[in-house]
Amino acid sequence: LDTRFPRPEGDIGHPSAFSVPTRRCVVAGAWPNKIVQSGAGLRKAGVVAPILQLVRRLEHDGAKAITTSCGFLVLLQKQMQEKVNIPVITSSLLQLPGLLRLHPKVGVLTISSSKLGVEHLRAAGVPRERMTDVVVQGVDAKSEFVAAILGNRPEMDIEKAAADVLAAALTLKKREPTLACVVLECTNMPPYRAAIEAATGLKTWALVDDERLTRHWRVS
Repeated sequence: LDTRFPRPEGDIGHPSAFSVPTRRCVVAGAWPNKIVQSGAGLRKAGVVAPILQLVRRLEHDGAKAITTSCGFLVLLQKQMQEKVNIPVITSSLLQLPGLLRLHPKVGVLTISSSKLGVEHLRAAGVPRERMTDVVVQGVDAKSEFVAAILGNRPEMDIEKAAADVLAAALTLKKREPTLACVVLECTNMPPYRAAIEAATGLKTWALVDDERLTRHWRVS
């Protein structure tokens, strides 16, 4: 995305996010508040065509796998994958079907529970009959974390942001005490995953945990 907010270690935009070499392409004008929305909103924002063009370019330039920096782009998973012959992993939400085969319920922490809907979960491959087994919890819309990221601010109070994400995780655990794991929809949440796991006992899953993003890499 076209962003300017801080990227602490663990964030997908931090240089150390991946254990393999990466090439980063920015979709001009793809601001966070344009992307964190519905499929209709994405199309209206005019970001779909530029994203698909970049996908083709990345494959042409030698990429072994392609990902995005926002879980909401799972809505473009099918379209992006159809454009190239290499793996496209748009979102951590794609891990939900596998986790649901292992657990009766799985949590999701998202930057916006009001915007993350059934269409996103279906695009991630969640079966209709398991939809109610995905427990979605958003971060407070008025929090520092949300305001800085969706507002695309050049500064963010990291301590406040960490507290905001942790508060959402604790709320999720209180809502569903039997949960064993949680998927971090937002790629800006992993800097706080250790704190989440320590406070809740939940195993966290982030986009960078998808092995398809690294297993195709070979040193030439």
